[in-house]
Amino acid sequence: MSGKSGESIIGAIEAGGTKFVCAVGSGPGEQLLARESFPTGDDPGALLDAVAGWFRKCEAEFGCIEGVGIASFGPVDLDTASPTWGYITSTPKLAWQYTDLVGGVRRRLGDLPIGFDTDVNGAALGERDWGAARGLDDFIYLTIGTGIGGGGMIGGRMMHGLLHPEMGHMVLPRIAGDDFAGVCPFHGGCWEGLCTGPAMNARAGAPAESLAADHPAWELETQYIAYALANIIYAVSPRRIIIGGSVRKAGRLGEERFFRMVREKVQGVLNGYLGSPALSTGIDDFIVPPLLGDDAGVCGAIALGQREL
Repeated sequence: MSGKSGESIIGAIEAGGTKFVCAVGSGPGEQLLARESFPTGDDPGALLDAVAGWFRKCEAEFGCIEGVGIASFGPVDLDTASPTWGYITSTPKLAWQYTDLVGGVRRRLGDLPIGFDTDVNGAALGERDWGAARGLDDFIYLTIGTGIGGGGMIGGRMMHGLLHPEMGHMVLPRIAGDDFAGVCPFHGGCWEGLCTGPAMNARAGAPAESLAADHPAWELETQYIAYALANIIYAVSPRRIIIGGSVRKAGRLGEERFFRMVREKVQGVLNGYLGSPALSTGIDDFIVPPLLGDDAGVCGAIALGQREL
């Protein structure tokens, strides 16, 4: 049975460290037939039981789910030849280390086609199919929230390699006078250690969304993001960078001003070295928020399921 668009119904799981966002449908907007979220918690089995039960209820209302897409927090094993393909591996969330996510879903829902990738690659795919990366074969999607992740496409192929990109753990130059140790349990002051929501909370003593627009933490935040984006631009040469996640909403600072500060600081870091107009007069269209907003990840999971089906 198909959804309103006539396309196959996909079960989507955006598996995050804080919550699992689940949906059924064939795309964004009216094609997203139902949506629910579940706290991730510390009991993978109980959570997957709840997710599977919700999917069964959706099938009773909308028809048979023909495939599943999972876009997951990580690290994850994406090597289809590996015995632990489909697993969450060495995550700092101890209860989820070496959880067979794909296998757990399949055992509960039957032998359905399951597409599996990182949460950021999933969101990137959603933006490529329906959002800010339509028509692009070379782009980066970043999420800055509880953690920092990066993914995207090079030459029309999702970014995979030895493992998968871990852009959030790149090492950045420290701003003079900034002695904040960072919150990353592995690296301290890497990008993730300096710029996530928890990092801003630890640095400023209050959540990012409550900080005044002129709080000095925003200057530090946007400068470190600019360093990271410059590294990505130099190394990968994308045609667009999309920044999602909760931090980019920037609370009292506001998303529009946040992006303006980041763009200006990226231009300052690049210092005219790269001659593309996209990085000068076109910078507003080069560094952008996700067109799908907070639905980028779950729509990306639908896209993963569609490709696997």
